[in-house]
Amino acid sequence: MSLRPTPRALGVLASVLAVGVLSGCGQGAETGGGSQGNEAEAHREGLAIPFEGVEYNVLITRQLNVKDPEDRGYLIGDEPGPGFAAYGVFMEVCNRGDEPRLPASTFRIVDSQENTYEPRVLEEENVFSYDARELQAGRCIPETGSLADSAPTSGALMVFDLPLEAVENRPIELEIQQGFDPEAGAPKTEHIELDI
Repeated sequence: MSLRPTPRALGVLASVLAVGVLSGCGQGAETGGGSQGNEAEAHREGLAIPFEGVEYNVLITRQLNVKDPEDRGYLIGDEPGPGFAAYGVFMEVCNRGDEPRLPASTFRIVDSQENTYEPRVLEEENVFSYDARELQAGRCIPETGSLADSAPTSGALMVFDLPLEAVENRPIELEIQQGFDPEAGAPKTEHIELDI
């Protein structure tokens, strides 16, 4: 009589191995304290990270197209110039603490070649736009029940015009700056790898 694993046993074994591999991912990444420069491993898009008392979660990053009916509401104003594409970073920012907090207002995209890109200044009438304002305890940006929260993307929007060649320079990270580290003589930063 030969002992052959059943399909169910093979499935369980594959699941155990996958969990073991995935649990090793992200080892060494700093959480919540802020990282300096690009030495620390970036967090992954879709995972909430605490940073300077506020929780940041990039829900989705995608290219925006003004010819698409949904995207017209996100991308009011000019299309990006020739050789550029507009990318929307949709993020939820929450104060999970007991005291009011001011979330970050300084963001940029950094590619693997250390090129940096600043977000567009969005129009005041853009209801999806990320607006760094003081968050009371338990409150989020976008506000629960708002149009931005109820939209398919469910997040507050930042738009970055990226050169087409920059999209090849992966990993591409969203850098968040908040506070100042006197020892490093630089702002405290946290990085989220974007799924571009």
